[in-house]
Formats: sequence, C-alpha cells, structure tokens
Amino acid sequence: MSRAGVIVTLYGLAVLLLSIPSPGAGAEAPADAHEAGQVRIENVEVLVSGLGPVVLLKARNRAIPVFVDPVVAESIQGALSGQKPLRPLTHDLMHAVLVGFEGKVSQAIVTLKGRTFYAALTVVVRETARVFDSRSSDAIALALHFKAPILVSQELLDSAGVELGKADGVRL
Repeated sequence: MSRAGVIVTLYGLAVLLLSIPSPGAGAEAPADAHEAGQVRIENVEVLVSGLGPVVLLKARNRAIPVFVDPVVAESIQGALSGQKPLRPLTHDLMHAVLVGFEGKVSQAIVTLKGRTFYAALTVVVRETARVFDSRSSDAIALALHFKAPILVSQELLDSAGVELGKADGVRL
C-alpha cells in the first residue's frame, strides 16, 4: 500500500473512531478475563501516519484503531519486534521493575468510555493480583512486553472495530 493510501486509511479510521457511540452509563471493564463476552486480541500492529501513530488491535477479522503518542508507539513496536531501544523506555523500566519483584502483567482489558480508550491492567506479584486503571496504550505496551493477553468486549469489537479489508472501500 502506498504512503498516501495508509494516510487515507488512518484518516478514515479516525473519522470512524470519532463516530462511535458512547457505551451506556456505568459500563465498566470486567476485572476477570473469564467473564462472558471477552475477546482475545489476536494480533497487534503499529502504523504511522500524518495523523500520528495508531495501534490496530485485531481480532475476528476486525481492527480497533487506538491512536497513541510516538513514545508509546516505539515501545509497542519494540515489544512486537523484540528490538531493544538504546536506553530503556518507561515500559521497559516497568517490565524490569515487575520482573525484579517477581511480578508480571497477566492481562489487559481495553474499554471505551465516551471517545477515550482505557484499560484495566492486571498485575500479579507473588500470587497477589491487583487491577490498575491505565491508559489503553500503556496497558497494551506492558501486556505485549509480558506476552499477556489483551482483551476487549465483543460489544467494543463490534462497535469500534473496522472490518478488515471492507472499511468503506479502504483497505488496511
């Protein structure tokens, strides 16, 4: 795909994201991955455009676009490719600290409130699990660093996900 095609695609994704209806009042992220309706993200991809970096959370032939800042995009891309930056980024530091305390990220559940993505990040240290409110991008980065599952509700995948290859004639 040409660079212009990627930019057009990302612009279309941004417009789609802004048109997503807000979930009902009181919609909260479930704390347990085993709750009904959770979908495991199968693939994560980072794209760069004139609109900024976007992370695509892919599952069931759909992709949820999450726009992130450049530093988080670099961290996510490094986690996906196995490349280490010259100096550790914040997510590399968090990974090292958690491992140093015999901890790990066990899952990240991404939700949408209004037009903003959030996440519930589950951290386990010595068999004690705690769930932390997180920016979705940070939770995605840490989950990838720990090879932990990233989950979304079926409702979010249906409402915010773009069907791969059929988004108004625009291909991803």
